[in-house]
Amino acid sequence: MSETAEVVLTGCLTPIDKAGLESLIAAGKANPKVIKTLKCKTIAEGRFRHLNMIRNLPPYIVDEPPGLLGDDTAPNPSEASLAALGSCLAVGLHANAVHRGWTVRKLELDLEGDLNITGVWGTGDMSDKPVGFTDVRVKVDMECDGISAEEITALIAHVKKWSPVANTFTRPVALEITA
Repeated sequence: MSETAEVVLTGCLTPIDKAGLESLIAAGKANPKVIKTLKCKTIAEGRFRHLNMIRNLPPYIVDEPPGLLGDDTAPNPSEASLAALGSCLAVGLHANAVHRGWTVRKLELDLEGDLNITGVWGTGDMSDKPVGFTDVRVKVDMECDGISAEEITALIAHVKKWSPVANTFTRPVALEITA
């Protein structure tokens, strides 16, 4: 963050560079069709533990719990997808609150999702049933100085509409898997 950047204090949350946020907003409006390709390399380490290499960050580990024959060292893939959804929504809520000039005192999201795991990755019961989450519930606990529950509810709806991960959960995505 540059020394001249305006820092917006958001209550208990680490400050956001409001000038940086405004620059991102302006860049998006100036070039609304730009596409960014994100990359991840997944490396099987053993049993069901995987290292996910993203940018130059330390490996993001994904594993399975003992009930699914894993070592229980990290979230499983479905839990990781809930974490991605929760984080994406939280980023959107925080950024939009700062953009509106709100002071955020608390921002917590509780997520849960229902899925049938009897297919055991295509090796178990393969009767006709939905694969993956059938229902996901997100409970947002957000407190902002002087902001009504109705305004927060409207903000949540706005963020759901514009969240890349929420949209990945709710609309079809072209998926290509090759050897």
